[in-house]
Amino acid sequence: MEEGKKDFVLTKGSKYRVKSLETREKPLVSHGTFEGYTVIGHDEAIVIFLDDSHKDSAGRKRIIPTHMVLAIDVVEAVEEGKKREDPSRMYI
Repeated sequence: MEEGKKDFVLTKGSKYRVKSLETREKPLVSHGTFEGYTVIGHDEAIVIFLDDSHKDSAGRKRIIPTHMVLAIDVVEAVEEGKKREDPSRMYI
């Protein structure tokens, strides 16, 4: 690794598009906000809060074992240690 460059890490609050194994013929695509990591038995997994593109599943958390991940596209990244700010709402 070059001097001065950091390793890439998934950051909480960032938006990602995750392609993972569903069947041999078809991958599962998950769009949403990264919530963090978890463990299922002995397997590590990532947690994605699904966005509105998932229609009926929007607002649910999807747990994807890391060994099932094929690719991750960065849609919107936030800096490590910072949270993505949601637009504020004003009620009258």
